[in-house]
Amino acid sequence: MQYIIPHLWYDGAAEEAARTYVALFPNARLGRSARYSEVGQEDHGQPAGSLMFQEFEIAGTRLNALNGGPRFSFTPAISLFVTLPDRAAIDALWGGLIEGGETLMPLDTYPWSERYGWLADRWGLNWQICLGDPARSGRAVAPLLSFAGPRAGEAEAAVRDWVALFPNSAIEGFARYGENGLAAPVEGARGVAHGQFTLMGETFMVMDAFGAHDWDFNEAISLFVRCSDQAEIDRLWSAMSAVPESEACGWLKDRYGISWQITPDSVLRMLGDTDQERADRVMAAFHKMKKVDVAALEAAYAR
Repeated sequence: MQYIIPHLWYDGAAEEAARTYVALFPNARLGRSARYSEVGQEDHGQPAGSLMFQEFEIAGTRLNALNGGPRFSFTPAISLFVTLPDRAAIDALWGGLIEGGETLMPLDTYPWSERYGWLADRWGLNWQICLGDPARSGRAVAPLLSFAGPRAGEAEAAVRDWVALFPNSAIEGFARYGENGLAAPVEGARGVAHGQFTLMGETFMVMDAFGAHDWDFNEAISLFVRCSDQAEIDRLWSAMSAVPESEACGWLKDRYGISWQITPDSVLRMLGDTDQERADRVMAAFHKMKKVDVAALEAAYAR
């Protein structure tokens, strides 16, 4: 089971984006979905009947696409790193994703890969596509977190904090600037050129992006943690929440600026229930919460 799920924020394009990605990737499918009702409209501002979220899976990795409005936009701070073993598959994926998008690093040969490129797709979501063995990288699709601006240099500390907090987690390795002949992009910079780690069995990557980068983490990509019970929610919330004004509906922001959703997986099932009255009761209760109260949501659902 995938316990931590990348959650992607779109301005009305969640279904189109999810269907596009599923069409481009192997081993891909659509999952559960739910639509907005009039309940909570004063907060979410989305038309009743429009898509709320669409779950999907690409190359064995599950993701959620949310229609949240124009408030947040994707940045290069978090990209999806794709490792594929076949050049033809890489070229085909690049061709599908770059349509209407922007090339950040051309698809070409680099010291770290015979075939690599970085792009932002038509919705602004960043992808890094690399020729390699997915088995060695843990997953074919993994989030890569880039610490830039005043956060550059914090990547290793963040990873060590997260690995200590989540069960079934480990640091797999760091390649650091200034070690083994790896030149720093800025003179004297010390930090992680590339790191890989697992949280709850899921693969993640990090880097410190020194230089004149003006982007940072935001809520456009959050990490949805499928909690088993209230005790797990309470423990993670207490340890992670560092920005009180960002607390809402199970969302928090940690000291490194990463947004997390500390939420039972059952909340998506309840919000997507075909009994609209039940789903509306859960939505009404959910919108009043900062930290999720599982018993209150289940009571609203069962009433």
